[in-house]
Amino acid sequence: MSALPIPELVDPNLFLNRELALLEFNRRVLAQAADPGVPLLERVRFLSICSSNLDEFFEIRVAGLMQRADARSTETGPDGMPPQENLAAVAEVAHALVEEQYRLFNQELLPALEGEGIRVLRRSSWTARVRKHVRTHFQDQVLPVLTPVALDPSHPFPTVLNKGLNFLITLRGEDAYGRSSGRAVLQVPRCLPRLLTLPRSVGGGRHDFVLLSSVIHAHVGDLFPGMTVTGCHQFRVTRNSDLWVDEEEVANLKQALQGELLGRRYGDAVRLEVAAKAPQKVCDFLLKQFELSEDDLYRVDGPVNLHRMGGLVTGVDLPALKYPTFLPGNPPELLAGHDYFEALRKQDFLLHHPFQSFSPIVELLRQAASDPDVLAIKQTLYRVGDASPLVEALIEAARIGKVVTVVIELRARFDEAANIQLANRLEEVGANVVYGVVGYKCHAKMTLIVRREGHRVRRYVHLGTGNYHVGTARAYTDFGLLTSDAKTGQDVHQLFMQLTGMGSVLPLQRLVQAPFSMQDFLLERIAFEAAEARAGRKAHIQARMNSLSHPEVIRALYEASRAGVQIDLLIRGICCLRPGVPGLSDTIRVRAVIGRFLEHSRVWRFHAGGEDQVYCSSADWMNRNLQRRIEIAWPMVETDLRRRVVREGLEVYFADDTQAWDLTPDGSWRRCTPAKDQTPFSAQQWLLLKLGR
Repeated sequence: MSALPIPELVDPNLFLNRELALLEFNRRVLAQAADPGVPLLERVRFLSICSSNLDEFFEIRVAGLMQRADARSTETGPDGMPPQENLAAVAEVAHALVEEQYRLFNQELLPALEGEGIRVLRRSSWTARVRKHVRTHFQDQVLPVLTPVALDPSHPFPTVLNKGLNFLITLRGEDAYGRSSGRAVLQVPRCLPRLLTLPRSVGGGRHDFVLLSSVIHAHVGDLFPGMTVTGCHQFRVTRNSDLWVDEEEVANLKQALQGELLGRRYGDAVRLEVAAKAPQKVCDFLLKQFELSEDDLYRVDGPVNLHRMGGLVTGVDLPALKYPTFLPGNPPELLAGHDYFEALRKQDFLLHHPFQSFSPIVELLRQAASDPDVLAIKQTLYRVGDASPLVEALIEAARIGKVVTVVIELRARFDEAANIQLANRLEEVGANVVYGVVGYKCHAKMTLIVRREGHRVRRYVHLGTGNYHVGTARAYTDFGLLTSDAKTGQDVHQLFMQLTGMGSVLPLQRLVQAPFSMQDFLLERIAFEAAEARAGRKAHIQARMNSLSHPEVIRALYEASRAGVQIDLLIRGICCLRPGVPGLSDTIRVRAVIGRFLEHSRVWRFHAGGEDQVYCSSADWMNRNLQRRIEIAWPMVETDLRRRVVREGLEVYFADDTQAWDLTPDGSWRRCTPAKDQTPFSAQQWLLLKLGR
């Protein structure tokens, strides 16, 4: 194979744009909402997820591009696209994606829902009985909390909340004080449910709903007695929500973040969504208020926040229209009532969530909290959710005098407020709470339990690719390892000492750590495979992760491919590598699987001269993970568990032909379909049958 000159590996055309790659991921999510093979209410859920994903995309990624464009920055990513050009490309793709969202919602999902007896009633279809019920609801529940603001010299345009539902109302006539400004703004409080369920005796159907926006629109005249409402138009503003704190200049990170959280609601505007029928002069007025351009305007044919339609999924009890329920499996040695410490002294355990239960991790913490021989518990927490049983176990352990140390990442995006509250609760019972390391997010998932056993102390460890969040453990695929291996325990002990104290980086026996050794480790492993291929020996790399964007790692993969290494990648979200480019990446295949569960596991496999090295990790191959976060990767040492990770985490996904997508060299994704003579195969369904109960 003829190799391209090394300098060509810096050519921007070799890298896909990160923002456009993220929009392509959302296009794949939206494809689930369009798939008639997916249960109907789950299709609505995927539509809701796509809408929520786009919100975060604008709040973080587009906001960052806008800031760089406003500063006239010429800095580019590896793809070489300047911020202003990037914004234009994003706007083109995002507008098309939003248009497809609403087409799907109006033309496919709403009719299909109505066919199943689930109706979202438009105002034009309300019967007299519905109108009476809605009016009573408006008068009793809605009107008392509404505060319209008339726009005049003493009432300037209000600062509306990020992603809140608002109305711009146009008026004719004078009020009691002789004012006739002609415009008012109504912000709808978030305490009001966006979907109103109608009793069957009112709507006549089994599952009838009315949108809050329709309720307000129908009665907006009540807010302006004696005046004529000439227009009522929904709008919604998305704002920059990326928090910034100069960690080197603040004395208390927790207090600094608390001060910044309120500002998230009122950051600079980055997107304006307006009802499709709003006159252009209304749109122009709003764009001027928020200092946005026409490219930032999204006209929507329906509710300005499709994410709220996810309420139909929880509000309708029709199991036939949802994914079938399942019971996750559990190793028999880790059933309730068993002594986990005895079990872990005998063997390691691999848990594959959500196909296997998350309850063993909870039970291990509970047993540790109540066991008189347990001396200390240490854990990293990134996201935990509400009413976490893990947190309750930690609190109980601290209350009864055990040494409890928790490294809480206060900067976990959109979980900052919850993590601050969590830190306060733990501090109140005497736990040692540490907020990580200045300048580095702690993204590693580790638990260390120190137990006195006779004349020795033994360490028990849990390592995970996902968060300690009981809720997401039922929806995200992740691997977790439970072990009492002494070398692993010593490594985790050293990492906690490093996180909570100070000292030089010490060599680790089992684990690989970012930001110190992980990037070099990956580059060395990839280079080794390339050398093996050049020597005519077998060379193979398989890896799965959420995102791949690190330019040095991508260049190393390109070089390995040119050397002849077979490279198979499972990338759920962002992929900036171009596979299948002649002379550059002929041997690289990139696949994504989008299905019932969010693919979240990180697994790396290297042929390694026949050693078959397999690692699980908390890290993606991105700049932030390898350079600006505290991450871990650990080897699957035990042969049977290593085989399980390869089979369950890699092989079945590359065999999937129903929920898989292949990346093409131009950055588009092509959905896989089974051959005519082949039985369709779904990796997630196979895992449910193999590991579930």
